[in-house]
Amino acid sequence: MGKRFVCALFAVMLFLPLWEGASSVAFASERGKVAPQHGKVMASNVGKWYVKRNRARAEDERRLALGSASALVIDQTTGAALLEKQADVVAPIASISKLMMAMVTLDAGLDMEEVIYIDAEDASSPRNVRSRLPVGVSMTRDTALLLALMSSENRAANALGRNYPGGMEAFVRAMNRKARSLGLEYTRFAEPTGLSPNNVSTARDLAYLVMAAHQYPKIREYSTMASVSINMGERVLEFVNTNALVNNPQWRIGLSKTGYLSAAGRCLVMQAWVAGRPVVMVFLDSNGKMTRVGDANRIKRWMEDEAAPRGT
Repeated sequence: MGKRFVCALFAVMLFLPLWEGASSVAFASERGKVAPQHGKVMASNVGKWYVKRNRARAEDERRLALGSASALVIDQTTGAALLEKQADVVAPIASISKLMMAMVTLDAGLDMEEVIYIDAEDASSPRNVRSRLPVGVSMTRDTALLLALMSSENRAANALGRNYPGGMEAFVRAMNRKARSLGLEYTRFAEPTGLSPNNVSTARDLAYLVMAAHQYPKIREYSTMASVSINMGERVLEFVNTNALVNNPQWRIGLSKTGYLSAAGRCLVMQAWVAGRPVVMVFLDSNGKMTRVGDANRIKRWMEDEAAPRGT
């Protein structure tokens, strides 16, 4: 009996560090860490399929040479991941945050023709952040939403949050509440523009956020407009979309949002039709100015090649 007890105790002591290590990885959700995978593989035959599928995806990733640190492509109809790379790493998301800002603004049912002003608080962003909206300029809430989505105007986005019932604190709470309601477990917001590195998510969470935002006709329309001219009183300013692909005839894009922050790198999310199917694409922390667009084009060509009929 004594020997059995000693052997059992030795086994527990031997495997306890391994268990603790596995647990710490499984529950890590801090920025830069890997969030737990959604779902569990229970049966051995399913596990073999899962490994085979992931190996195929890894091979596709190597062949495509994706430059984004995190990437995910999801079939919008089935929810199946077609390609993924580090899709569960928690990272800053920059102006992708504005999609949540837009949903919260529209959910509130506010008067979109109400005139709001850009004030000094909206212009208190870091010096290197440019804006074409001077302090004191006025516009409708609808115009502010358009400029925030299409041209990623930070001052417009901040003004929308500031003019929310209850002010900015209530607006940020509503953003996080909306994230929880959508099941975005690893998504957090500190403010509406994306200028804070504390606005974080994963590529997988963002794919679901994009699918939710795609349900809003105004977000689809405004985020994919190529350009717009806005009368600012003394002069007319032209604003252009931060994603050049929306003006590319080779693409059919239903929703788009770019983002950039030094802590986040260059980011891009899109809903688009590729090879005859609706997909959601997410690219985070791309390592060059054109990398996110290059990754999107490479994946588009890959999907079209895969869908093309094979010769006999």
